[in-house]
Amino acid sequence: MSGANIPTDIERPAGEPAGGARFGSDIAAETLRLLDIPYIALNPGSSYRGLHDSIVNHLGNDRPRMLVCLHEESAVALAHGWAKVTGRPMAAAVHSNVGLFHATMAVFNAWCDRVPLLLLGATGPVDAPKRRPWIDWIHTAQDQGAVLRNFIKFDAQPASPAAAQEALARATWLAGTAPMGPVYVNLDAGMQEAALTEPLPPLNVERFKPRPDGGVSAAAIDQAATMLREARAPLILMGRVSRSTAAWAARLALADGLHALVATDMKVGAAFPTEHSLHIGQPTTFTGPDLTAALAEADVILSLDWVDLGGTLRGCPGGMPEGKVIQVSLDHHLHNGWSMDHQAFPPVDLLLEGTPDAVVSELVRVLGIIVPPFQESVAPLPTLAPGSGPITIGRMAQELRVAAGEKVSLLHLPLGWNAADWPLAHPLDYLGGAGGAGLGAGPGIAVGAALALKGTDRLPVAVLGDGDFLMGVTALWTAAHYRIPLLVVVANNRSLYNDEMHQERMARARNRPVENKWIGQRLSDPDIDLAAMGQAQGAIGFGPVADAADLPEVLAKAVAAARAGAVVVVDARVLPGYAPAMAGSAGGG
Repeated sequence: MSGANIPTDIERPAGEPAGGARFGSDIAAETLRLLDIPYIALNPGSSYRGLHDSIVNHLGNDRPRMLVCLHEESAVALAHGWAKVTGRPMAAAVHSNVGLFHATMAVFNAWCDRVPLLLLGATGPVDAPKRRPWIDWIHTAQDQGAVLRNFIKFDAQPASPAAAQEALARATWLAGTAPMGPVYVNLDAGMQEAALTEPLPPLNVERFKPRPDGGVSAAAIDQAATMLREARAPLILMGRVSRSTAAWAARLALADGLHALVATDMKVGAAFPTEHSLHIGQPTTFTGPDLTAALAEADVILSLDWVDLGGTLRGCPGGMPEGKVIQVSLDHHLHNGWSMDHQAFPPVDLLLEGTPDAVVSELVRVLGIIVPPFQESVAPLPTLAPGSGPITIGRMAQELRVAAGEKVSLLHLPLGWNAADWPLAHPLDYLGGAGGAGLGAGPGIAVGAALALKGTDRLPVAVLGDGDFLMGVTALWTAAHYRIPLLVVVANNRSLYNDEMHQERMARARNRPVENKWIGQRLSDPDIDLAAMGQAQGAIGFGPVADAADLPEVLAKAVAAARAGAVVVVDARVLPGYAPAMAGSAGGG
């Protein structure tokens, strides 16, 4: 995708592109184009003013296309959302150390979500005599990459245009090679702005994209196939998998061929049809009783890069299931001692070091399972009796599903969401959580995902909690500015409610008044007009809607406006609460 999804008359540079490279930043910009980076989301900064000029005046603001954001967290979250749909990296740029500080939470989210992301930064001139008084000194750091080195795959600070070529090529390759993750390239301001002393030939990027062998031996595949073929009660845990429809069809065929039960997870994107007879209950964020029972019964458990396999297995009666565990993952290559995102250490009887898509493809071949072409199953829309009174999240979800119809992509969901209210039947039906559970990520991720879906037949819908919305609302300006259709429905309980649950647990454990749990949590007196905040970013705002009787009409208008190309915000005042599968864990149980 080349950036053609954005209308060409928005931020079109005057004049023609400048021609041959003359400055260090021109080389960096050309390399981004050669690496097929479609967009660069950014909040402008003087430390990379050279690169900014090169993208605009040397490349003509095309491939990559610049996306202006109002906060660095939003810029990185946009790239995160794009990658969740496409599986490919786009770029985000942040200003020196101060912009990097803003961006770190969003980078951590992308790290935990294992998505590819190319983060570009800059530092004031490394050569001290070239620094402007005061400002360049406070924006220059000795080792800027150290700020986030514990939750990225790679970082570099190239000192020359030739080194920048190599660093960008290496970083982009590493970001998109499983296990995927964010990378950081810090461009010295002095290098960017220095004139080239001699022409530098462009990099032949095709020679700098080595394709790693999957690494899973035929013997290991055969061993896994034998274990699964002989299993009495196989169970498949479908975790981090791609948005590919062909891979979806292969997973479905594998489960059908083995008569294996299947579990999916709300922390990651849709992986299997949730209405299928082999699917266990509904996908949840925390392990529920249905999955616990299936784990105890299974004699072979196939984990397809399941998030927190060790913690899930430890939830069984007695502490561990007796079934043999086959783990398909490369995730251990990213584990370090700084972050605990690697979760509990799982017992594994057979490790297949490869991606789930590649391993499943080999398993169905060895097992002789025919994989039919992908065919999307469509669950009938619910027939709802007219309702009135306070709105629950469940009622809001059902009304939204009726109003939105088919071909909807759920880009982000709140903690209180009950997956039973919205069946999943396509890999783009749901994109998963924020990865690191960093609040404020939802709006930016939604905008980036909506950009990737622009021009398709799918309606991008994000259901956000009010706290998440409030922290990241300015990301919607970018969607409005670049004409990226998006429907945002805010499940507004006027509280940072998860922490009310924590305070309730504390009060009960300490025999103190539960009635005080709301203090320091509620977002009222005055109520915040979320629809107006959306309007302030250029969106169409509806609400607040507080009566279930008004939901059908408001949501129908909102869906129509989004399908017509608008950014839309609906403020739905909902009752606090969680789905049954969340209620026992949301408060930190």
